[in-house]
Amino acid sequence: MTGALQGQQATIIGGGIGGLTAALALARRGARVTVLERAGARREVGAGIQVSPNAGRVLEALGLAAPFQAASQASHGVELRDQRGALVLHLDFARWRPQASFRTIHRARLVELLDTAARDHGVEIRLNTHVDSLPEAALLIGADGLHSRVRRALNGTETPFFTGQTAWRAIIQDDDQQPLTRVFMGSGRHLVSYPLGFGQRNLVAVLERDNWTEERWSQTDDPANLRRAFAGFGGPVQGWLDRVTETGLWGLFRHQVAARWQDGRMAILGDAAHPTLPFLAQGACMAIEDAWTLAACLDADPDQPRALSRYQQLRQPRCTRIVAAATANARNYHLSGPKRVAAHAALRLANRLAPRTAFERFAWVYDHDPTA
Repeated sequence: MTGALQGQQATIIGGGIGGLTAALALARRGARVTVLERAGARREVGAGIQVSPNAGRVLEALGLAAPFQAASQASHGVELRDQRGALVLHLDFARWRPQASFRTIHRARLVELLDTAARDHGVEIRLNTHVDSLPEAALLIGADGLHSRVRRALNGTETPFFTGQTAWRAIIQDDDQQPLTRVFMGSGRHLVSYPLGFGQRNLVAVLERDNWTEERWSQTDDPANLRRAFAGFGGPVQGWLDRVTETGLWGLFRHQVAARWQDGRMAILGDAAHPTLPFLAQGACMAIEDAWTLAACLDADPDQPRALSRYQQLRQPRCTRIVAAATANARNYHLSGPKRVAAHAALRLANRLAPRTAFERFAWVYDHDPTA
């Protein structure tokens, strides 16, 4: 810490994971932070997230290692399976990165943990606060998600592209807390599941379809539609789906990584800067990384415009690469016909002969240390 943030006032629009991480990181460096969040106290419901070591290192540096571990569940690896349930590839985190911490957590628990820590460090969090026009703050940070007002002020209006995919998400009660993420891949669809601890399991099921118009998180759907779409899947999938009592449904849209992340006074982070498809489990992780780097840049240089420019220079290339990798995974999970047969055969061969190779393709994601 250099003291450049000591006494500096910062306003953050958005009190989700990225906004609260930024608030805590800034406050720990001496800034006076106000967070404006449109939702009420229960602002994160019904979803789990995976927190890989790159983001976990930030939480540890923010003093949250112990409460985060208590609120989350270890993840020892990822299994890719075909829709019948047969193993295609096993990525063994525990074996290949034994000192690294891969965790899963209910989003609401992580938000609560960050909220408590931020308040303990003097952050003012105003819930039920609708921002109709951007505040004239000396430092304004947009952590306001997919439809960010701050991004629009910096980059103008943009039109996202519908990917032809929609996703159900649900949380069920499940005693099986084996610390693995399982991905079941079928033609034009796939299902991801992992335990969250506390007897909970997260489900995300993605289906290709043409008819969709809205990009929002709050739409609900009849669980019978989810069960019907994945009726042919084997392994534990049918048992999981039988326990779904309510489910959210949203369309997956592809956005460009923002060209302009800051203007010397305003800056954006997380989904406001680089919305990503959920096929590399890095949406929340990138927001956490952004928050740390933004605070570190501002603390290291009292010239705010130069510090914000440095923040964009550090973060934009990495986030662009992650977004591209997630998009590629979306295609690979949904192969059909001869392409799927060939791809799965190649992965099974790799799983027998060189199982570590597939993991190392993404080691650049997990091995990154934003705090270094």
